[in-house]
Amino acid sequence: NCVVKPLKETCIFVPQFETVPRCLNNSILTQIVSDEAMKQYGSTYIPASYVKYIESAGSRVMPIKLTLSTAEYENIFSRINGLLLIGGATDLETSDFARVSKIFYRLALKANDAGDHFPIWGTCLGMQLLTVLVSGHNLLTTATAENVALPLNLTQAAFSSRMFQGFPEELMQALQREPLTGHFHHYGLSLKAFNQNKELMNFFSVISTNVGENGVQFISTIEGKRYPFYGVQWHPEVNRFQWDSKLSFPHSPHAIQLSSLLAHFFVNEGRKSLHEFDDPKEEALKLIYSYTPVFAGNFSGYEQIYFF
Repeated sequence: NCVVKPLKETCIFVPQFETVPRCLNNSILTQIVSDEAMKQYGSTYIPASYVKYIESAGSRVMPIKLTLSTAEYENIFSRINGLLLIGGATDLETSDFARVSKIFYRLALKANDAGDHFPIWGTCLGMQLLTVLVSGHNLLTTATAENVALPLNLTQAAFSSRMFQGFPEELMQALQREPLTGHFHHYGLSLKAFNQNKELMNFFSVISTNVGENGVQFISTIEGKRYPFYGVQWHPEVNRFQWDSKLSFPHSPHAIQLSSLLAHFFVNEGRKSLHEFDDPKEEALKLIYSYTPVFAGNFSGYEQIYFF
Protein backbone atom coordinates (compact mmCIF):
# COMPACT_ATOMS: atom_id res chain seq x y z
CA ASN A 1 0.00 0.00 0.00
CA CYS A 2 1.85 3.06 1.17
CA VAL A 3 4.92 4.13 3.09
CA VAL A 4 4.61 7.36 5.02
CA LYS A 5 2.12 9.51 7.62
CA PRO A 6 0.81 13.10 10.31
CA LEU A 7 -2.01 15.49 11.99
CA LYS A 8 -2.17 19.01 13.45
CA GLU A 9 -3.16 22.05 15.54
CA THR A 10 -2.11 25.75 15.74
CA CYS A 11 -2.12 28.98 17.76
CA ILE A 12 -3.22 31.99 15.75
CA PHE A 13 -5.32 35.13 15.72
CA VAL A 14 -8.57 34.09 14.07
CA PRO A 15 -10.85 35.86 11.55
CA GLN A 16 -11.42 39.59 11.35
CA PHE A 17 -14.42 39.49 13.66
CA GLU A 18 -12.46 37.84 16.50
CA THR A 19 -9.93 39.72 18.59
CA VAL A 20 -9.20 37.06 21.21
CA PRO A 21 -6.33 34.69 20.29
CA ARG A 22 -7.20 31.00 20.36
CA CYS A 23 -5.38 27.77 19.64
CA LEU A 24 -6.27 25.60 16.64
CA ASN A 25 -5.94 21.86 17.04
CA ASN A 26 -5.57 19.65 13.99
CA SER A 27 -5.31 15.94 14.53
CA ILE A 28 -3.42 13.06 13.00
CA LEU A 29 -5.00 9.63 13.22
CA THR A 30 -2.46 7.08 14.44
CA GLN A 31 -1.56 4.32 12.01
CA ILE A 32 -1.41 0.57 12.71
CA VAL A 33 2.09 -0.88 13.05
CA SER A 34 2.66 -3.56 10.41
CA ASP A 35 6.47 -3.64 10.33
CA GLU A 36 7.90 -6.35 12.61
CA ALA A 37 10.87 -4.14 13.53
CA MET A 38 8.50 -1.52 14.94
CA LYS A 39 6.18 -3.74 16.99
CA GLN A 40 8.40 -3.70 20.08
CA TYR A 41 7.70 0.03 20.47
CA GLY A 42 3.92 0.11 20.20
CA SER A 43 0.85 -1.00 18.26
CA THR A 44 0.20 2.31 16.49
CA TYR A 45 2.42 5.15 15.35
CA ILE A 46 2.83 8.51 13.61
CA PRO A 47 6.07 9.36 11.77
CA ALA A 48 7.52 12.58 13.14
CA SER A 49 7.76 13.98 9.61
CA TYR A 50 3.98 14.44 9.55
CA VAL A 51 4.05 16.21 12.89
CA LYS A 52 6.84 18.57 11.79
CA TYR A 53 5.01 19.19 8.52
CA ILE A 54 1.91 20.44 10.32
CA GLU A 55 3.84 22.35 12.98
CA SER A 56 5.93 24.08 10.31
CA ALA A 57 2.81 25.91 9.14
CA GLY A 58 2.01 27.19 12.63
CA SER A 59 -0.21 24.42 13.92
CA ARG A 60 -0.04 22.07 16.87
CA VAL A 61 -0.70 18.35 16.59
CA MET A 62 -3.07 16.17 18.57
CA PRO A 63 -2.73 12.42 17.97
CA ILE A 64 -5.92 10.35 17.87
CA LYS A 65 -5.70 6.76 19.09
CA LEU A 66 -7.66 3.91 17.52
CA THR A 67 -9.00 2.40 20.76
CA LEU A 68 -11.60 4.95 21.85
CA SER A 69 -15.41 4.83 21.80
CA THR A 70 -17.61 6.56 19.24
CA ALA A 71 -18.71 9.03 21.93
CA GLU A 72 -15.07 9.87 22.66
CA TYR A 73 -14.38 10.45 18.96
CA GLU A 74 -17.40 12.74 18.74
CA ASN A 75 -16.04 14.69 21.70
CA ILE A 76 -12.61 14.97 20.05
CA PHE A 77 -14.18 16.11 16.78
CA SER A 78 -15.84 19.06 18.50
CA ARG A 79 -12.44 20.21 19.75
CA ILE A 80 -10.15 19.82 16.73
CA ASN A 81 -9.90 21.90 13.57
CA GLY A 82 -8.87 19.37 10.93
CA LEU A 83 -7.83 15.77 10.40
CA LEU A 84 -4.84 14.28 8.61
CA LEU A 85 -5.06 10.66 7.44
CA ILE A 86 -1.50 9.43 6.95
CA GLY A 87 0.06 6.73 4.82
CA GLY A 88 0.82 3.18 5.91
CA ALA A 89 -0.12 -0.39 5.12
CA THR A 90 -3.48 -1.52 6.47
CA ASP A 91 -6.85 -2.76 5.22
CA LEU A 92 -9.00 0.07 3.88
CA GLU A 93 -12.29 -1.56 4.87
CA THR A 94 -11.82 -3.74 7.96
CA SER A 95 -8.97 -2.16 9.96
CA ASP A 96 -9.39 0.06 13.01
CA PHE A 97 -7.74 2.83 11.00
CA ALA A 98 -10.55 2.55 8.43
CA ARG A 99 -13.25 2.23 11.11
CA VAL A 100 -12.19 5.34 13.03
CA SER A 101 -11.61 7.32 9.83
CA LYS A 102 -15.18 6.54 8.80
CA ILE A 103 -16.50 7.98 12.06
CA PHE A 104 -14.64 11.26 11.50
CA TYR A 105 -15.58 11.31 7.82
CA ARG A 106 -19.28 11.11 8.65
CA LEU A 107 -18.95 13.75 11.37
CA ALA A 108 -17.12 16.03 8.93
CA LEU A 109 -19.80 15.61 6.26
CA LYS A 110 -22.52 16.49 8.75
CA ALA A 111 -20.57 19.45 10.14
CA ASN A 112 -19.77 20.93 6.74
CA ASP A 113 -23.38 20.49 5.64
CA ALA A 114 -24.35 22.61 8.66
CA GLY A 115 -21.84 25.33 7.80
CA ASP A 116 -19.26 24.12 10.34
CA HIS A 117 -16.05 24.08 8.27
CA PHE A 118 -13.88 21.02 8.90
CA PRO A 119 -11.08 19.91 6.54
CA ILE A 120 -9.73 16.39 6.00
CA TRP A 121 -6.45 15.67 4.23
CA GLY A 122 -5.42 12.19 3.08
CA THR A 123 -1.82 11.35 2.16
CA CYS A 124 -1.06 8.16 0.18
CA LEU A 125 -3.05 5.46 2.01
CA GLY A 126 -5.08 8.31 3.50
CA MET A 127 -6.12 9.46 0.04
CA GLN A 128 -6.94 5.89 -0.95
CA LEU A 129 -9.13 5.60 2.13
CA LEU A 130 -11.02 8.78 1.22
CA THR A 131 -11.96 7.23 -2.13
CA VAL A 132 -13.24 4.11 -0.32
CA LEU A 133 -15.28 6.21 2.11
CA VAL A 134 -16.85 8.27 -0.68
CA SER A 135 -17.54 5.44 -3.13
CA GLY A 136 -18.37 2.73 -0.58
CA HIS A 137 -16.03 0.36 -2.41
CA ASN A 138 -12.34 -0.44 -2.63
CA LEU A 139 -11.66 0.37 -6.28
CA LEU A 140 -7.86 0.33 -6.07
CA THR A 141 -5.72 -1.49 -8.58
CA THR A 142 -2.01 -2.14 -8.95
CA ALA A 143 -0.41 1.18 -9.87
CA THR A 144 3.14 0.82 -8.65
CA ALA A 145 5.20 3.94 -8.16
CA GLU A 146 7.55 2.72 -5.47
CA ASN A 147 10.37 4.95 -4.28
CA VAL A 148 10.27 7.37 -7.20
CA ALA A 149 9.94 11.16 -7.47
CA LEU A 150 7.72 12.41 -10.29
CA PRO A 151 6.33 15.61 -11.82
CA LEU A 152 2.53 15.78 -11.88
CA ASN A 153 0.32 15.64 -14.94
CA LEU A 154 -1.95 18.52 -13.96
CA THR A 155 -5.52 18.62 -15.20
CA GLN A 156 -7.33 21.81 -16.18
CA ALA A 157 -9.03 21.71 -12.78
CA ALA A 158 -5.66 22.21 -11.08
CA PHE A 159 -5.44 25.78 -12.29
CA SER A 160 -8.70 26.75 -10.58
CA SER A 161 -8.26 24.51 -7.53
CA ARG A 162 -8.24 25.74 -3.95
CA MET A 163 -5.20 23.60 -3.18
CA PHE A 164 -2.94 25.35 -5.69
CA GLN A 165 -4.57 28.77 -5.49
CA GLY A 166 -1.92 31.44 -5.15
CA PHE A 167 0.94 29.17 -6.22
CA PRO A 168 3.56 31.14 -8.17
CA GLU A 169 3.45 30.49 -11.91
CA GLU A 170 7.06 29.32 -11.75
CA LEU A 171 6.14 26.62 -9.22
CA MET A 172 3.12 25.48 -11.24
CA GLN A 173 5.40 25.03 -14.23
CA ALA A 174 8.03 23.24 -12.13
CA LEU A 175 5.36 20.93 -10.71
CA GLN A 176 4.71 19.68 -14.25
CA ARG A 177 8.36 19.37 -15.29
CA GLU A 178 10.45 18.52 -12.24
CA PRO A 179 10.30 15.44 -9.95
CA LEU A 180 8.85 17.26 -6.95
CA THR A 181 6.48 14.59 -5.59
CA GLY A 182 7.69 11.47 -3.80
CA HIS A 183 5.68 8.30 -4.51
CA PHE A 184 5.88 5.19 -2.32
CA HIS A 185 2.90 3.03 -3.23
CA HIS A 186 1.96 -0.23 -4.92
CA TYR A 187 -1.74 0.54 -5.39
CA GLY A 188 -3.73 3.46 -6.68
CA LEU A 189 -7.08 4.55 -8.08
CA SER A 190 -7.00 4.40 -11.86
CA LEU A 191 -8.48 7.27 -13.83
CA LYS A 192 -10.67 4.71 -15.57
CA ALA A 193 -12.13 3.45 -12.28
CA PHE A 194 -12.72 7.01 -11.11
CA ASN A 195 -14.57 7.95 -14.29
CA GLN A 196 -16.78 4.87 -13.99
CA ASN A 197 -17.88 5.67 -10.42
CA LYS A 198 -20.67 8.23 -10.06
CA GLU A 199 -20.04 8.89 -6.37
CA LEU A 200 -16.39 9.76 -6.92
CA MET A 201 -17.13 11.83 -10.03
CA ASN A 202 -19.72 13.89 -8.14
CA PHE A 203 -17.58 14.32 -5.03
CA PHE A 204 -14.02 14.99 -6.22
CA SER A 205 -12.24 16.98 -8.88
CA VAL A 206 -9.17 15.27 -10.32
CA ILE A 207 -6.27 17.70 -9.93
CA SER A 208 -3.47 15.50 -11.28
CA THR A 209 -2.64 12.05 -12.62
CA ASN A 210 0.50 9.98 -13.06
CA VAL A 211 1.43 6.70 -14.74
CA GLY A 212 2.60 3.70 -12.73
CA GLU A 213 5.48 1.39 -13.59
CA ASN A 214 2.92 -1.04 -15.03
CA GLY A 215 1.45 1.60 -17.37
CA VAL A 216 -1.70 2.29 -15.33
CA GLN A 217 -2.78 5.93 -15.25
CA PHE A 218 -3.64 6.66 -11.63
CA ILE A 219 -5.04 9.68 -9.84
CA SER A 220 -2.39 11.46 -7.80
CA THR A 221 -4.22 14.53 -6.45
CA ILE A 222 -7.91 15.13 -5.67
CA GLU A 223 -9.97 17.92 -4.16
CA GLY A 224 -13.54 17.88 -2.90
CA LYS A 225 -15.95 19.88 -5.03
CA ARG A 226 -18.27 20.82 -2.17
CA TYR A 227 -16.36 19.67 0.90
CA PRO A 228 -12.87 20.73 2.12
CA PHE A 229 -11.48 17.22 1.64
CA TYR A 230 -8.13 16.79 -0.11
CA GLY A 231 -6.00 13.84 -1.15
CA VAL A 232 -2.51 13.25 -2.52
CA GLN A 233 -1.15 9.85 -3.52
CA TRP A 234 2.33 11.29 -2.93
CA HIS A 235 4.06 12.57 0.21
CA PRO A 236 4.57 16.35 0.58
CA GLU A 237 5.98 15.96 4.11
CA VAL A 238 9.07 14.01 3.02
CA ASN A 239 10.40 16.92 0.96
CA ARG A 240 11.42 18.78 4.10
CA PHE A 241 11.51 16.21 6.87
CA GLN A 242 12.87 12.87 5.65
CA TRP A 243 16.45 12.23 4.61
CA ASP A 244 17.15 8.53 4.00
CA SER A 245 19.54 8.59 1.03
CA LYS A 246 18.16 5.26 -0.24
CA LEU A 247 14.71 6.78 -0.73
CA SER A 248 13.60 9.22 -3.42
CA PHE A 249 12.78 12.23 -1.28
CA PRO A 250 12.73 15.45 -3.36
CA HIS A 251 14.83 18.17 -1.71
CA SER A 252 15.17 20.77 -4.47
CA PRO A 253 14.18 24.41 -3.80
CA HIS A 254 10.91 23.91 -5.69
CA ALA A 255 10.21 20.69 -3.75
CA ILE A 256 10.70 22.54 -0.46
CA GLN A 257 8.45 25.37 -1.63
CA LEU A 258 5.73 22.93 -2.68
CA SER A 259 5.77 21.16 0.68
CA SER A 260 5.68 24.43 2.60
CA LEU A 261 2.80 25.92 0.61
CA LEU A 262 0.65 22.79 0.96
CA ALA A 263 1.26 22.62 4.72
CA HIS A 264 0.20 26.26 5.04
CA PHE A 265 -2.84 25.60 2.85
CA PHE A 266 -4.09 22.79 5.08
CA VAL A 267 -3.41 24.68 8.30
CA ASN A 268 -5.24 27.70 6.89
CA GLU A 269 -8.20 25.46 6.09
CA GLY A 270 -8.20 24.53 9.77
CA ARG A 271 -8.27 28.21 10.72
CA LYS A 272 -11.78 28.36 9.28
CA SER A 273 -12.96 25.88 11.93
CA LEU A 274 -14.16 27.32 15.23
CA HIS A 275 -13.88 24.08 17.20
CA GLU A 276 -11.93 24.45 20.44
CA PHE A 277 -11.28 22.91 23.85
CA ASP A 278 -13.16 24.27 26.86
CA ASP A 279 -10.37 23.37 29.28
CA PRO A 280 -6.79 24.51 28.48
CA LYS A 281 -5.35 21.93 30.88
CA GLU A 282 -7.16 19.07 29.12
CA GLU A 283 -6.04 20.50 25.79
CA ALA A 284 -2.38 20.57 26.85
CA LEU A 285 -2.50 16.92 27.92
CA LYS A 286 -3.90 15.82 24.54
CA LEU A 287 -1.14 17.34 22.42
CA ILE A 288 1.80 15.50 20.85
CA TYR A 289 4.14 17.20 23.33
CA SER A 290 3.16 14.56 25.91
CA TYR A 291 4.91 11.92 23.79
CA THR A 292 8.58 11.41 22.98
CA PRO A 293 9.60 10.31 19.48
CA VAL A 294 11.89 7.32 19.03
CA PHE A 295 14.97 7.47 16.81
CA ALA A 296 14.07 5.10 13.97
CA GLY A 297 16.75 5.73 11.37
CA ASN A 298 18.44 2.41 12.12
CA PHE A 299 15.35 0.26 11.44
CA SER A 300 13.05 2.30 9.14
CA GLY A 301 12.98 4.98 6.48
CA TYR A 302 11.98 7.53 9.11
CA GLU A 303 14.34 9.51 11.31
CA GLN A 304 11.85 9.65 14.20
CA ILE A 305 8.54 7.98 15.03
CA TYR A 306 5.94 8.56 17.74
CA PHE A 307 4.57 5.27 19.10
CA PHE A 308 1.33 4.77 21.01
